[in-house]
Amino acid sequence: MTGASVAVLAVLAALLLGAGFLLGRRTARPLRPSDVGTPVEHATFETLHTASLAAPPLRAGLTEESARRSARRLRSLLGTDALCLTDRERVLVWDGAGHHHGKDVMGQVGELLEGGRGTAFDSGCADLDCPLRWAVAVPLTVENRVLGALVAYAPRESAVLARAAGEVARWVCVQLELAELDRSRTQLIEAEIKALRAQISPHFIFNSLAAIASFVRTDPEQARELLLEFADFTRYSFRRHGEFTTLADELHSIDQYLALVRARFGKRLSVTLQVAPEVLPVALPFLCLQPLVENAVKHGLEGTGTPARERPADTPFRITISALDAGSEAEVVIEDNGGGMDPERLRRILRGEATAPSTGIGLLNVDERLRQVYGDGYGLVIETGIGAGMKITLRLPKYRAGVHGS
Repeated sequence: MTGASVAVLAVLAALLLGAGFLLGRRTARPLRPSDVGTPVEHATFETLHTASLAAPPLRAGLTEESARRSARRLRSLLGTDALCLTDRERVLVWDGAGHHHGKDVMGQVGELLEGGRGTAFDSGCADLDCPLRWAVAVPLTVENRVLGALVAYAPRESAVLARAAGEVARWVCVQLELAELDRSRTQLIEAEIKALRAQISPHFIFNSLAAIASFVRTDPEQARELLLEFADFTRYSFRRHGEFTTLADELHSIDQYLALVRARFGKRLSVTLQVAPEVLPVALPFLCLQPLVENAVKHGLEGTGTPARERPADTPFRITISALDAGSEAEVVIEDNGGGMDPERLRRILRGEATAPSTGIGLLNVDERLRQVYGDGYGLVIETGIGAGMKITLRLPKYRAGVHGS
């Protein structure tokens, strides 16, 4: 064998060893996401991932901030040179090359904003170095209302870009519709809380102030304490912030309410409270328990229903309130020995079929809000019968995403 042949074999051996070393390293290292699946599968994953990153900002609605945070992701989905989002009055964001086109956009999409039909147009740019020569604009529509436009720019006319822009715009519209639903839900909850506040009747306020006034001369210190309780109770009931509260705050408000009731009725009212300390931080919808207690007092003690009047005068009206630990939930029970209610009438109330507008508004309102927040499995469970009192049980998850006491 010649020296040249040996040299060639040595080179080949070195190449084989090197290739084996590299192959060994490649197979030994952990697989990365880019190593998995076909190119089509990888592209699908990247598209879905980008879309998931663009979605959260849009759930806040079409604003300058949400447009700024989502534009880069939307442009990545389209693979275009530039993209802008507008509302009906101005450009909210421009992402990519050719910012100087921004001053012309609103004039170019004017008809789109009025008629709601997509359009494509020549950019009309005089700058020879500018890559943006053609654009497609698609309306952003929610419930037949044009909120703005998505405009994508490219170096040349492209039917593929036109179709892709239409699909991305439709996806954006879905996110904006979800934002509208979130706003509607918040407005509905606020309206329901206003309805509960309206139930805190002028009659109760007048009677509370009259009871306080009756102590001014005979027991000034008691009058002062009751006045503070009244102030704290009304401040809590009419607070303007927070959709949720804590069980501790709600029970404290109930205690203040019952202190004012006791000032009027004295020994005719008996209250038993049993609370496990570990459930006090549990969050729940604002004004969720107080209307249930007020409903019991109104119908059981004040005698607004005939069965309540049938209770012997020397028998105190008893309310028992318990809030106990039940594993992953807190169980709250409000029970009274009042006149109770016809079960069929109760079913009509909970179906929203009560004949009088104010009848059972607290029960219906609380039941609907609990189901709305936690699901249908978390409505009120009510046991009652004529002359048998009423027992209301509700369960509160100790943790639920989006439910935080304030």
